[in-house]
Amino acid sequence: MPRLLVYSGVFLVSLALLPLAWLYRAQASSSARPRIHVVPDMDNQAYYRAQTASGFFADGRAMRAPVEGTVSRDGLDEDDAYYRGKDGDRWVEGLPGGLDEQQMLRGRERYQIYCAPCHGGTGAGDGPVARRAAKLAEGTWTPPADLTAAAAVGRPDGELFDIVTHGVRNMPAYAAQIPVADRWAIVAYLRALQRSAHGRLEDVPESQRGELK
Repeated sequence: MPRLLVYSGVFLVSLALLPLAWLYRAQASSSARPRIHVVPDMDNQAYYRAQTASGFFADGRAMRAPVEGTVSRDGLDEDDAYYRGKDGDRWVEGLPGGLDEQQMLRGRERYQIYCAPCHGGTGAGDGPVARRAAKLAEGTWTPPADLTAAAAVGRPDGELFDIVTHGVRNMPAYAAQIPVADRWAIVAYLRALQRSAHGRLEDVPESQRGELK
């Protein structure tokens, strides 16, 4: 093979490798100069700085007023009684915002979905999951609480809300699955279950006592 042809091939290969070497150097090394941005992707744009003027808007301000109803990042969930079930350092007694029939029906529906599998339809802690675990005699199983027992009846509404939110013992937190309003609805329905479990004939209006079986 002619020597000139060999030299020419080596030269052309070396020349072809130069762009790759330059790209590697640009990628791996540091520099005080900005890198070459082949695809801008809107990474570098012209913009107004905070609190500067603008001739584009009629009011002359570059910063625009927040959209109506905007909630500040630090202003979320400020109502501790509603969002955390606490008034200062004490648990809330009663349901924030009151109670109506629609909320009670919603609470029953949510309770049947999220709570009844372990706590049972009446809240006695005898749901299908609990019965199955008891049958298997799993040593690590912690039986669900009887929600109609005195310990649960004596808990403030805010504490029950907090338990649904963050969980307790082996019970997981349900904050991600159950919205705040539904958690309060569950607490309301649980109170109805507790009252039903400990109800007396005197609690039923005389006009409705004949309907009891």
